Amino acid sequence: MKGKVTSFDIAHLAGVSQSTVSRALRGSPLVNEETRRRIQAAVDELNYKVDKNASNLRARHTGTLALLLFEDPTADESHINPFFLSMLGSITRACAQRGHDLLISFQQFSHDWHADYADSKKADGIILLGYGDYLAIRDKLQKLVDQGTHCVRWGAVLPDQPDVSVGCDNVSGGHAITAHLIEQGCRRIAFLGDASSHYPEFFDRYHGYAQALQEAGLEAEPLLQVNGESTERSGYDAVETLLERGVSFDGVFAASDLIAIGAMRALADHGLKVPDDIALAGFDDIPMASFANPPLTTVLQDTKQAGEILVDNLLRLIRGESAESAMLPARLVVRKSSLRPR
Repeated sequence: MKGKVTSFDIAHLAGVSQSTVSRALRGSPLVNEETRRRIQAAVDELNYKVDKNASNLRARHTGTLALLLFEDPTADESHINPFFLSMLGSITRACAQRGHDLLISFQQFSHDWHADYADSKKADGIILLGYGDYLAIRDKLQKLVDQGTHCVRWGAVLPDQPDVSVGCDNVSGGHAITAHLIEQGCRRIAFLGDASSHYPEFFDRYHGYAQALQEAGLEAEPLLQVNGESTERSGYDAVETLLERGVSFDGVFAASDLIAIGAMRALADHGLKVPDDIALAGFDDIPMASFANPPLTTVLQDTKQAGEILVDNLLRLIRGESAESAMLPARLVVRKSSLRPR
């Protein structure tokens, strides 16, 4: 072999990727013992020497934070939930105000994004948005923390989470929406959204919904709950499912505004008027909520404050300081979609 041996040569000989070689040489726990032995054998055979200057350069702070947005099914094929666009703006402003650049990366759910991105050393820390199924991602979050990656997440604040998160008080928000619908005279309120630990934000909103029903002497009926992800199509299909079940309902609490907008279209297609026949409310207060017809009652999440706290918490972790998860208050925003005629 001519010329200086590189980590790519080691990767070729060991039959692994260059990023795996990099992880193994750093002692990362993400590399299993068999792979580590193959890499070490290749290192010995080629007499490879680690470039200490390059290693030290990669270890220095870059003054850059990374924002990882994850693929999300959307009607316009942008694959970015509109709610996260407002989060994007607040995080960008918060970084600029604190003298940091922001690197925005659109991610797919490959098996090793958590390792490859952290090892790339493009940024000093990572902010995660829109990661989907929490149970599917939890082990990857744990590995990020275990390998020393500075990482914060927008999402539910959970007792057993491995990372630092910032989220909304979803239980309170779900309770407020449901109590409002009850005040409007609704007695059979459907909940549209995945009410399981896979989607803890939706699950907390469901808990708030169930609490408000119980306080009013009403019951959370299983047939009035339909699972769905945060898309207009999912909201449309959920209403179709309710109608196919033949259950009566006079109110709908959709776990996101996108679900609510899809539900609104389905109700209209079946000749049901909002709010005269069915009172409807969503969650998130995305920009299009106020332009829906009728304008959508929803819950506002303070994205400006959320962006600032996410950035501040990440900078604390980068500096070696402690950071705590935070839960922001939810605020009910009442519009025409839920105001039933007296």
